[in-house]
Amino acid sequence: MVGKEGRVTGRIGPGLVGEVMIAVRGGAEAFYAHPVNPGDEFAVGQIIVVVEYHPPRTVYVAPALS
Repeated sequence: MVGKEGRVTGRIGPGLVGEVMIAVRGGAEAFYAHPVNPGDEFAVGQIIVVVEYHPPRTVYVAPALS
């Protein structure tokens, strides 16, 4: 899971639990998302990369380098 890219589907920011869709097992699944750097914010539609994974459905994310 770490290193996978996904798309923000629910705003991520300080004090918010956001949502991202990540391609897994031939489909896309939703995960709860938090910023790896507490002050970061991510808008809906932004591409992120998973930095930490806490099973079963929580990820910590950073902006994807494009």
